[in-house]
Amino acid sequence: MAARYDNQLSYGANNLVVALSDTEVAKVFRGDTRSDIGSEAEKLKVANSINDLLVHFIRLDYDDEHDWDMLVMERLYPLDFRGLEIGKRELLLEVFEDELRELHKAGFVHRDVRRPSDQSGERYDNVFMTAKGLRLIDAGISALRTQVGDKLFGKYREVEEREMAEFRAYFLSR
Repeated sequence: MAARYDNQLSYGANNLVVALSDTEVAKVFRGDTRSDIGSEAEKLKVANSINDLLVHFIRLDYDDEHDWDMLVMERLYPLDFRGLEIGKRELLLEVFEDELRELHKAGFVHRDVRRPSDQSGERYDNVFMTAKGLRLIDAGISALRTQVGDKLFGKYREVEEREMAEFRAYFLSR
């Protein structure tokens, strides 16, 4: 079992997430992560320049005590969407889908709306409902059209559009 920390929020497929304060979290990268952490930071910056759908990137940092590289982001506080009426959920979902399409049009695809079935956790762990609407976290496997080309980007977008249709059904049926 992996070590646990008092400020631990979650542990995804590859990275620990810890709270740094009431407003900041860090995705922890251990070992030689220069390409991973830098790539994710750059993709978050691109997405953040387009709209507010993805968690906001704050900075890259280092924790001397734990010997960790850290991708520091805004801290989101997820709410349970089942407490909202269907009509309000439909409005939130429309905004979410519009913002996702805006990201696609600008050349960004998230690629992880739905968690792969072979990974533990909830199906839609990367979609948070917050007081400001639906938001996405974890840009680790996201892709930029400028980096992967039109053909691969188009394939990723098609998969994400199917995942969004499934998420729509899930979000409105619960």
